[in-house]
Amino acid sequence: MPSLEDAKRKVEELVVAKGFGNTPDEIANKLLFAFIELGEAGDSWKKGKPTEETIEELIDVIFYVLDASRLISPDADLDEVFERKWAKNMNRPHRYGEGFRDKKPGPA
Repeated sequence: MPSLEDAKRKVEELVVAKGFGNTPDEIANKLLFAFIELGEAGDSWKKGKPTEETIEELIDVIFYVLDASRLISPDADLDEVFERKWAKNMNRPHRYGEGFRDKKPGPA
């Protein structure tokens, strides 16, 4: 099964082969582009476009995030970090971070 580390290496191969920015100076742009692609995915979904189009936009987000991650910390093992973060989130309460939605506004 492919891993995040495998995907990170493939993204690096793509970046180098196609001449995209490949230095830490590009990190801010890559993060911005990830955000733009996420917006495109949301727009695609909202407009009822084919599911494949929305999924491709989400993959573009992943490409940019992986690319930024390798430039931010080339030695970070994304599979290890993912597992650690997954375990941390699994140990949090049910619907953590969304509790504010259940609260009724108090008197002003």
